[in-house]
Order: sequence, then C-alpha cells, then structure tokens
Amino acid sequence: MPDTSNTPDIVIFGGTGDLVMRKLLPSLYRLHVYKLLDPATRIVGTARSKLDRDQYLATATEAARNFLGKDFKDDVWAEFAQRIDYAPVDAREAHSFNALSQALAVRLAPRVFYLSTAPNLFSDICRNLSDNGMITPGSRVILEKPLGFDLASSQAINDEVGAHFAEDHIFRIDHYLGKEPVQNLMALRFGNSLFEPLWRREWIRDVQITVAERIGVGSRGEFYNETGALRDMVQNHILQTLCIVAMEPPASIAPDAVRDEKLKVLRALRPIAASEVPQVTVRGQYKAGVIDGQAVKGYLQEEGIPADSRTETFVAIKAEIDSWRWAGVPFFLRTGKCMQDRVTEIVINFRSVPHSIFAHGALKNYTNRLVIQMQPYETVKLHMMGKEPGDDMNLEPVTLDLDFREAFQRRQLEAYERLLMDSLRGKLTLFVRRDEQEAAWRWVEPILDAWAASPDKPKPYNAGTWGPAASSALVGREGLSWHEES
Repeated sequence: MPDTSNTPDIVIFGGTGDLVMRKLLPSLYRLHVYKLLDPATRIVGTARSKLDRDQYLATATEAARNFLGKDFKDDVWAEFAQRIDYAPVDAREAHSFNALSQALAVRLAPRVFYLSTAPNLFSDICRNLSDNGMITPGSRVILEKPLGFDLASSQAINDEVGAHFAEDHIFRIDHYLGKEPVQNLMALRFGNSLFEPLWRREWIRDVQITVAERIGVGSRGEFYNETGALRDMVQNHILQTLCIVAMEPPASIAPDAVRDEKLKVLRALRPIAASEVPQVTVRGQYKAGVIDGQAVKGYLQEEGIPADSRTETFVAIKAEIDSWRWAGVPFFLRTGKCMQDRVTEIVINFRSVPHSIFAHGALKNYTNRLVIQMQPYETVKLHMMGKEPGDDMNLEPVTLDLDFREAFQRRQLEAYERLLMDSLRGKLTLFVRRDEQEAAWRWVEPILDAWAASPDKPKPYNAGTWGPAASSALVGREGLSWHEES
C-alpha cells in the first residue's frame, strides 16, 4: 500500500535547468538543513533528459557544491538526496508521463508542481498531469515568470492552467516578494506609528525604485532578445515592489487582503498614452564598455543577438498614481543590464523642511531619505541631519542603519527558500493573483506598443555606466537626480 500524508511532495519540471540547479535545489537543501522541510516531503525532478536517478543526482551534487559553497556538507547532502528522485518526461507527450506517475504512486499526498519551464509548456503540463490523474486533492502549481508575452498570451495561459487548478491553488512566483527587505517594508509601514503618518504626498517628494545589474545577457541572448527589460523586470518585479510601497494599509496580512490593496495601486497607475511615451520613458541598449577593469562587449555583439536588434536592456519610467495619497508624487522606475553597480533598492525622498533656522543654508539641498536596499546587501537606512561636534551649530548628514540581521542575530531566509516554504504550506500572501498580473500587463502594454511603432532605436549607453543620459534628464526635468548621482 502506498503511504498517505497531507504533507506535500514537490515535483519540479525543468529539473535540469539553471534555475533549479542554481536556486531551487540549494534552497530546498537549506530548508532541509534548518528542519523547515517536513521529513515526509519528497522532491521529484523531471525534464526531457533521459537520465536515471543516479545520473541526475550526480549532476545535482556537482551543481550544489558550486552554488552552496561552504554550506555544502557531504553527509548532509547525502541525507537530503534521499528525498530526491527523477523521472524523464516530455511535457508535450502524454504517454511520457507514465514514469512520473510511477515515481509519485509510492506516496499518495498533495503535490506542488513547480513549472520551471518555458511558459508555452504550462498548458501541456497541466493537461497531461490532469489526464494522468496526478493532480491529487490539495495539489497546487507554481508558475515561473515570464507568464506570457503580453496581456492576451497571459490570459490564455491563466485560462489553460485555471482549467485544472483553482485560483487559490495557483502560485505565481515573483521572487522579489520573498526578499526580507520587501517584507520589512510592510513591517515598517504597518507595524509602526512612526512612518505611516508621513507616507503620503504631503511629506514624500518622490520615490525611486532601481534594479541594476552588472551582468549582460550572457547565455540567455535568444530568450532575452524576445523579452527585453520592460517585460523581464518592470511588468513583474518592479511593479510588485511599487505596490508594496504605495498600497493602502490592508485589513490584515491575509492573502486577499494584501493582494486587494496591491490591485488598487495597479489600477490607479495613470495610463501612459502613446504620445506621452517619449517624454516619460527611456529605453536603452548597452554597448561595449568596461566593468571592473575588464572589457565588456556590447549587446549587439552578444551570442544569439541579431545585429539590428531593438530590444531594450535598460528602462527608466516616470510613473504617477492617481489617488489621494499619491497625487503629484512621481515614482521613478529604473532597471538595466551592464550597469555601473549591482544594486536593488527603494528610495523614499521626503520633502525638505519648509524653513531652515540654521545659517549657511545647511538644509537647502538636503532631504531626509529612507533607503531600503535588497542587493547587494539587505539593509534599511534612514538619512538624517545631525549636529557636528563643536561650538558652532554646523549640521552634517548622518545615517540611522536599521540592520535587522544584527538586531535579530538569526539567519534570514533567502527569497526562494521563503517562497518554496510558503507554497508547501499553502500560504498565498507573497504570490501574485491573476487580476494583479493582468492589471500590470494593461499598464505596460501601451509602452511596448508605442516603442514598437516608433522608428527610434534604444538609446545607447556604455557598459559600466548608469545608463543613457536621457535617464538623468528624465529625473532632472523634475529638479531631481537619481540616488546614485546625488
């Protein structure tokens, strides 16, 4: 008789892929190490590769040594590996699911199906899982981005997956929502009386959200050329982060209470008309440059990139939210590859004091600033003015560093660890609901359409810089500057 349990197993499609080897298996290993993974939970990898279990484990072990570094322990990995099985499956061929069915039959339990594949396979996978009777009561599915190429394709995928899984069993993953600083932002706003009264147009001058990478497209050239920075980063990661910054206080931390408020933000984003796109957006494409003293080739010289590609590797947008809380406050969004530094941060710039009582205009060009940084280090810093020691009343900038790692003296869960654990426990708060996702596409699509219709190419910028000069001009027209340039 097969074992029965309410503890889910996890089945990973695309089980030989980069994301699985680099992030998912290492995250599951760490959950195992810290006893956050139920002892009964099994992990079944599946892909088209005709491997047996030993061959798959050999590949996974080599990758784990590389990506886990000092966290890798031979004896602990050997214990963890007892959870792992492998079944070769061609997602488009119903008969090839027999091997997976047999691997899962030894234990009747809910299953978490993680689809780490191209989105055009999501429908086939879900249909074949259903036809082969593998979607047990309580089973759920995790969908990796990009979920579609535009609104229509996103809706089609959601319809197809929704034919086999209820909405509350569909976990659309956005790993930025699993990052501790993003969750700490909610704690800062809604767990304290200090910031929330100031979190509005009367006290906030502007908001900046930056996701800058130093790497180029690397081996993902063919995929990236069909996607671009707006689809790859803005439609999901950046807009989800904006929602956490701008949403109204939810009634509770329950999944739909939080996601209802995020949806209101997305619906309040002012639509950008085609005629406005050149004034409030910048798209760029990196060319050859230097990063860390090493020559870096341009995007058009990357493998798999057509010589006439107009795909953007950089985006900057001035967004506005039409609500009583945020009317008149610009939200500047920026992301790019081959940038000067690797940084992901939210910057809240508060308004200046209305009148300075100090000599020499000490506060003339100064603003209080809250910086929530997710990469390269997870920190929250509040920039303030303080008196310089001495007889005179001279003011100097000082920083209040809210270092939660030091305060709590415990290991933080990494984003994928948090989200995998929540999916196994059925907790939806940090996952994206269908109507949120579609609202984001509705806001982004007019920008994509305007760029496609324009004869203008993306503005070039040297690798190792902060992007095109037009990005600085976008912010400069408001009398402001990006945080790194301040």
